[in-house]
Formats: sequence, C-alpha cells, structure tokens
Amino acid sequence: MAAILFILNALLTLVVVAFLLRALMPLVRADFRNPLGQAVLQFTDPLVRPLRRVLGPVGRVDIASIAAVLLVQFAGTALLRLVAGAGFSIAVTLVTALKMLAQTVLSLYSVAILAYVVLSWIAPGTHSPATRLLDALCEPLLRPFRRIIPPIAGLDLAPVFVLICLQALQIPLR
Repeated sequence: MAAILFILNALLTLVVVAFLLRALMPLVRADFRNPLGQAVLQFTDPLVRPLRRVLGPVGRVDIASIAAVLLVQFAGTALLRLVAGAGFSIAVTLVTALKMLAQTVLSLYSVAILAYVVLSWIAPGTHSPATRLLDALCEPLLRPFRRIIPPIAGLDLAPVFVLICLQALQIPLR
C-alpha cells in the first residue's frame, strides 16, 4: 500500500508542478514559445481553457490557471486520502491539499534554484529553453538577496540564503 501511495503522490506532484508552472510563467514573464512552455500549455490546456471562459485574467495573474492548480491539488489529495483509507472530509482534505500545495511550491523553487546554480557552473551563458525558464523563475527570488549579500571573490551566495529560507518555510508544513 505504501508503494501505491508513493507512486500516486509522485504522479500528483508532477501534475501539480505542470499546473504551477502554467500559473507562474506569466507572473515571471517566462516565454511560452519554447518547447518547455509549449509542453506545459499542451498538458494543462484541457482544464485551463474551459476555466478561462469563466475566470478571466487579472493583470498578469491567470486566475484560471490558479483555479486549475487548486482543483487538481484538491482532487489528488482526496484520491490519496481515499486510497490511504483516511476517508473523505471536505475541510480536512482542503487543509491537507493547501498544505501539500505550499510544500510543492517550496520544493519546486528549491529544485529550480539548485538546477539554476548547477547550470550556471557547468554551462554558463547557455541559452537553452530550460536555462531561460529557470532564469525567469529564480531571478525574482534571488534579486532581493543579491542586493543585501555581495559576491565574495566572485561567488554569488544569494542562492544559498534563498535555499535556507525556502527550507525554513517548509519546517512548519511538515
């Protein structure tokens, strides 16, 4: 049973990450025209397009994508609870879903920051679709830290402090 729950949770997380990227990419002005952006659009369109007919954007905030993330997370959490034999309670499932979504957002950014740093070491100046997406996602988090923490001998320590803060934010969610 634990293996089935693990697999379901992993698949749910991947789906939620796709919908999160759909919601985050317009906020950080990431390019949807690259292959990664196109993959996110193709995967999420079946749910986001119908929602967009009812929920229009507010500025750069895509309300339909946010609603889709919340719906997918709630449905996935309900499925996980039912498979685990925990039963179904709307209130408990909603709280659990929001907690899991917060954990996923923090984990997504932690992985993105790590990938951003590694790519800057092994392939500096590369302009691949992944690099551009990581740059768009990570720079808004790194920029405030870079204003406070100067580079030491050319080494940018801002990602270290961002990762520490992201990990600290995850502690109350455990």
